[in-house]
Amino acid sequence: MVSDQKNAFLAISLSALILFGWQYFFAPKFQPAPIEAKVTTTTATVVNKDAALTSTPPSAGPIEPVVQLEEYALTSGNVEVSLNSNFIISNYTNPQAAFNFLETVGSKEPLKVVFDFGQGFQAITLQKLADNKFYDASHDLTVVTAINDKGVTSFNVTSSKPFRYKFTFASKEKRLENGQQRYFSVFTDKLTHLDIGEEETQDQSINWAGIDFNYHLFGLYFEKETALLYKNETNSTLSIFSNKSENAASFNLVYVKKDYDYLASLGHKLQGAVDFGIWGLFAAWILKGLQFFYTWFPNYGISIILLTFLIRLVTFPLQYKSIVSMKKLQLVQPELNKIREKFKDDPQRMQKESMDLFKRSGANPIGGCLPLLLQMPVFFAFYKVLNHSVELVGAPFFFWIHDLSNKDPYFVLPVLMTGAMFLQQKLTPNTVTDPVQRKMMLFMPLVFGFIMKDLPSGLSLYIFVSTVLGILQQVFVFNSKKSLDPVVV
Repeated sequence: MVSDQKNAFLAISLSALILFGWQYFFAPKFQPAPIEAKVTTTTATVVNKDAALTSTPPSAGPIEPVVQLEEYALTSGNVEVSLNSNFIISNYTNPQAAFNFLETVGSKEPLKVVFDFGQGFQAITLQKLADNKFYDASHDLTVVTAINDKGVTSFNVTSSKPFRYKFTFASKEKRLENGQQRYFSVFTDKLTHLDIGEEETQDQSINWAGIDFNYHLFGLYFEKETALLYKNETNSTLSIFSNKSENAASFNLVYVKKDYDYLASLGHKLQGAVDFGIWGLFAAWILKGLQFFYTWFPNYGISIILLTFLIRLVTFPLQYKSIVSMKKLQLVQPELNKIREKFKDDPQRMQKESMDLFKRSGANPIGGCLPLLLQMPVFFAFYKVLNHSVELVGAPFFFWIHDLSNKDPYFVLPVLMTGAMFLQQKLTPNTVTDPVQRKMMLFMPLVFGFIMKDLPSGLSLYIFVSTVLGILQQVFVFNSKKSLDPVVV
């Protein structure tokens, strides 16, 4: 039974290692691609005069004339969307976003819309009729745009000729030190992250799709679920296209920080972009708790500390039972070792004598690990919130911590966290007798601290504060009357 407890304790430790180590050791390390902030006029054909004279033989025929694309700006208040006459979205300015659009999407032409009128998908040529109205005469196609007060840009496309449509997102792979990775995201009945440059095809009803990076979303969504085929290709593009011809189509574009409440207010399950995973229920309440404390103390570092204190307080009964049980198991360990040695050739008798010992002493072999397992959903949910919540973006704490979504620049919090974990390990009753396992446990804080050094400082702050509060709880329990009760062996 004690062996089961050791296995459970190791499982918890390994779970934590897997949670944090995956991002550091196994996720692909991408080289940042240079992004030019300057947006230049797009041309369909670029002709270099000198190159034409030297490389094009006279028999090659006439040189194609330069096709100059018109650049249009859709504006409403502080929101501005740039597109050209080939229906390519090239920029999106929105006060709801914190970071530069081009640096987020990783392309100067992040979204292109093309149409198929029976001869394959081709670019159209839009002419401006009014501030929010465009027309393609060759296909009798009209595009009417609007920007609402939430920064969402809507497009209504109509034509007298049936058409299919295709949206092509273009980007480049990138990964930041804090673990933020650029993805193509597609939300059907669940959120799917598609690695840029990998091939994948699906035919499903889509709520929304877009480019997801660094707590921001450039998203495309429809007024109703639409049966579309999407294809993630090796040329770093994601194509979404209809499989039947229609005379009208409506879609919306948005570029915003992934604020959970704001995205939820837009509908269409856009809040699913905040990837809480299977811990969504716990994570949503933890996020609400952070927001609640922030309304009283406008500092998210303080909010993390107060919420950690509240969680430790609520889970203290479980912690109390766990620590007392582990203390009693430690005290009966010598007697348990004698039983194992005495009845090593009789497993049934060994189990019976061990159970009698546990019953006499009041020690519960699963009492130490079960409360810890029950707390794991809260721990993982807190991790998800702190690693995916936009509230921490640009949020300062004190002194050298200017952004809780980025790593501690001087690694002070990871070092403090590692020291606190060493101290807690020394205070925790240890029922592990195997010397190899004991040495491995000693290295756990170091491994944990090394993994945490590049993760958001808000997460390091949470683990450090939680560990310190855990130490205080252990000291309280060890000095309590119940923990000092004699153990009958």
